[in-house]
Amino acid sequence: MKLLDFLKEEWVIPELNGTDKLSVLRELSEVLIKPCGVTSSGELMQVLLERERLGSTGIGEGVAIPHGRLKRLKHFFVSFGRSTHGMDFDAIDHRPCQIFFMVMAPENSAVENLNLLGRIARLLKDPSFKKKLMGAKTQKEIFQIISDEDERY
Repeated sequence: MKLLDFLKEEWVIPELNGTDKLSVLRELSEVLIKPCGVTSSGELMQVLLERERLGSTGIGEGVAIPHGRLKRLKHFFVSFGRSTHGMDFDAIDHRPCQIFFMVMAPENSAVENLNLLGRIARLLKDPSFKKKLMGAKTQKEIFQIISDEDERY
């Protein structure tokens, strides 16, 4: 399962404007409204916030992987966002998050969902990958870095 099967360049946000968890989730959701076939980010936000109530998806070391499942989806959708300044996302290590991969999954995809989330987490364990993502200047450059890393694994 490749990350690029579910992430498109236009769903990459090189600099998030949000300064808190809600605004970042909304920004990451906005780019997936049309692809997910919903009428507003509210539908996506609802499932994301339900998941956040179970525990923060801020996994530490500057990374968050917010995710949720939506009945109507037939396959996965992933958006990416970066905050060069970092922001509080209630991460488990209490440090600001800068790198965000948001995953919207079909409702009955537990195994595949865990595989995709695991793949993203493994990619982000590489400090050089995170450094490249943080140093990139454009949407295209960020997407190329993700693409190159996704091909290596």
